[in-house]
Amino acid sequence: MRRARILLRACRPRQWVKNILVLTAPIAGGIAFHPQAIVQMTVAFIAFCVASSGVYLVNDVLDVEADRAHATKRRRPIASGELSVRAAQTAAAVLLPGALVISALLNWQLLVIVAIYEVVQLWYCLGMKHEPVIELTSVASGFLLRAIAGGVATQVGLSQWFLIAAGFGSLFMAAGKRYAEKRLVQDTNVAIRPVLDGYTATYLRFVWTLSAGVLVTTYSLWAFTLRQTSSNEWSVVSIVPFVMALLRYAVDVDSGAAGEPEEIVLHDRLLLMLGGIWAACLMGSVYV
Repeated sequence: MRRARILLRACRPRQWVKNILVLTAPIAGGIAFHPQAIVQMTVAFIAFCVASSGVYLVNDVLDVEADRAHATKRRRPIASGELSVRAAQTAAAVLLPGALVISALLNWQLLVIVAIYEVVQLWYCLGMKHEPVIELTSVASGFLLRAIAGGVATQVGLSQWFLIAAGFGSLFMAAGKRYAEKRLVQDTNVAIRPVLDGYTATYLRFVWTLSAGVLVTTYSLWAFTLRQTSSNEWSVVSIVPFVMALLRYAVDVDSGAAGEPEEIVLHDRLLLMLGGIWAACLMGSVYV
């Protein structure tokens, strides 16, 4: 039982919050409460939880020596020795194909998306995480593929504005994470990841500023497009809390506190409130 708990901790369950992104397309498509869609979303969510867990294990096995020299990462189960490298490799060898099997049980489109996710993330683990820009887009693709997965799992059409907004929103999150890490390196002189040497703080600020601008523009266009098929104005109203939530998150990014996006989202009460208002507006535009 203790070994199972250690393995679960190595799979980073707190990171599974990101997999909620698979719900976005079905919610926006107005089918999130259909019994069949609930099953499909659940399968997609589980598939990404299993796939991401396998990727985290591979990453931690490859980085075990570097993690042992790191101030906080040395407490991870593999780096600390609580979980052996062999056990982690065995678990990853089960989880990665397991995620593909789970996806295939639903439809081939989801199987393709999860397979692409695994290939990109393993490519990242095996060396691309040391290549500036390439690693940034690799991280962003993980968020984007989750959003796409919700659409293909439930057979919801994905509009061009939704895809562009999801893509640049993903890049905004990834660039914000790297900017926070860069700020931490400058403030503490503690090495976090080698790729940060390839970035300047001003470059990362440029990337997340550009991404935020495109995100707001394309989300607004998507909201006005959604208004054309709705009987109310709630999709347009949702732009206000969306932009406010983005600006609130940008405060955390600018202060260098967005190193772990899921932690910010879960612990910033005002951000949670704005997110709830935004979600209520969006739901109102589709389900009222």
